[in-house]
Amino acid sequence: MHSSKRLGTLFVVATPIGNLQDITLRALEVLRRVSVIACEDTRRTAKLLNHYRIEGKRLLSCHEHNEERRAREILRELEGGRDVALVSDAGTPCISDPGYKVVKSAREKGVKVVPIPGPSAVVTALSGAGFPSDRFYFAGFLPRKEQKLLSTLKRLTAMDCTVVCYESPHRIERTLTALSAVSPGVEVALYRELTKVNEEFLHGKVEDVLKELKSRGTVKGEIVLLIPPARETPLDPTELLKELKEKGYSLRSAVKEVQEVTGIPKSRLYRLALKLFGY
Repeated sequence: MHSSKRLGTLFVVATPIGNLQDITLRALEVLRRVSVIACEDTRRTAKLLNHYRIEGKRLLSCHEHNEERRAREILRELEGGRDVALVSDAGTPCISDPGYKVVKSAREKGVKVVPIPGPSAVVTALSGAGFPSDRFYFAGFLPRKEQKLLSTLKRLTAMDCTVVCYESPHRIERTLTALSAVSPGVEVALYRELTKVNEEFLHGKVEDVLKELKSRGTVKGEIVLLIPPARETPLDPTELLKELKEKGYSLRSAVKEVQEVTGIPKSRLYRLALKLFGY
């Protein structure tokens, strides 16, 4: 008589982003029950397990550099009938953290995937910032290259919903300087060291927040940056094109920049630009 082999379950477990008490009872139950835990950094996960006296687990490192290979190994564990918990260093796996490839592979093989909700820096910051939260856009980590950063910030500051993004302490001054150039006087909210002992919330005009950070010298801790929805008055494409022309932009470059900011079709912008640029 043929019997189908039982597949294990993949649990996607959210863990604390700072304060170790921010973990759900359900997450602890899963971590105690599974025999295998796939983690972004085994050392970080070991500290969490030790804190809650969870012992005897097989820890598999699964980070951005080995996720594809580890996904195959984790799948073998699941196909062998063993349940696996997937965790990242902090917060919810797959949200600007490794895990997507593991979940995708499991889904494709018919493995049951069970998300165990919990902490997320995105939602935590949004809930406490005081910006509109009925709709928001998560931009993840901002680009490192200056031109790409500027064009990205132009697009983000034109959005009609709150924008949430991550930034490292080493690049936050550069990012705020670029943001000030793109949208002078824009209001921002900045969370540093969320849920930790030195948690800090800064709010105000981008120039004022930048000045405060510069006065400190060294900035430490991971940062969540929030930008409120764009002003209700629509951006004037003609004025934007004029401004870019005065700055020395070519017709093509100016049209591209304004299209990214306003979303207006390029064909319409080209018609406006041809007149302004004297073609």
